[in-house]
Amino acid sequence: DEHIELPCFASFTVLKDEAGCQWMVNYLSTFASVAQKYNVGLILETATWRAHPECLRKLAYSEEDAVNVNHKSVELLCGIRDIYETEQCPIVISASVGPRGDGYTPSATMSPEQAKNYHATQIGVLSQTKTDMIAGLTLNYPQEAIGIVQAAKEVDMPITISFTVEKDGKLPTGQSLKETIYLVDKATDNAPLYYMVDCAHPSNIVHTFLADEDWVERIHGIKGNASKKSHAELDECTELDSGDPLEFGADNQELLCKMKHLNIFGRCCGTNYRHVEEICKSCIPVFHQLEHNKRRYTV
Repeated sequence: DEHIELPCFASFTVLKDEAGCQWMVNYLSTFASVAQKYNVGLILETATWRAHPECLRKLAYSEEDAVNVNHKSVELLCGIRDIYETEQCPIVISASVGPRGDGYTPSATMSPEQAKNYHATQIGVLSQTKTDMIAGLTLNYPQEAIGIVQAAKEVDMPITISFTVEKDGKLPTGQSLKETIYLVDKATDNAPLYYMVDCAHPSNIVHTFLADEDWVERIHGIKGNASKKSHAELDECTELDSGDPLEFGADNQELLCKMKHLNIFGRCCGTNYRHVEEICKSCIPVFHQLEHNKRRYTV
């Protein structure tokens, strides 16, 4: 594990020089190696989660810098794809768009129209790159998600949405995933390709998906935290809680056994390539047993 300063949690700051770009390539290549080893698909996320106007201004990035950092992040992933992609290991490049405020707390909330206008600049820039899709990640209230989806629709970009949830399976606002997904789908004519859940340990949220209802079928992925702690507890931590990779893999397997349509398993806070490899070891045998599920397994 390496310790790198990320002001404003902005990973794009690593790309400010060639050494940082090479570090990013090396880091992400470890995940590409795992995907290639297990013959599974891979979704590579860009380092643009915080490359939105407010954060860029705080870090004294110019408009030209903003364009360059979004393009550079995609270009680096294209290079990794050129090296690692095979017929058995297809690689999708996904450009990440994060919340305007904190990923854990819905501060400075916006209306859908305000959110669309706010995120349209970054999404417009990303639409001019070689990214395959846009992903709104760690969103914590439906109005911002609606705005991001609408901004992506205006530039004809495929879009997926991922929500931050607490240990009770609800958004930080207290809204249920069911209510939130219905709101976003209704406001956008079901525009998101699918939904994901992020920033939660799989064992904490497995109870959320037991309902046999259509909204559950809209969820296709989870980006799990290594830690079982709540977001409030994680905020108080002075050391990284990387959990137990072996247990993490087993808990993702349990989730898959209950939600057999899931086909995207990934990583969020506190995880690394070891956690991803344990997901592969635990979940791939389950996929082989699911004769009715013909879709690719993706990490």
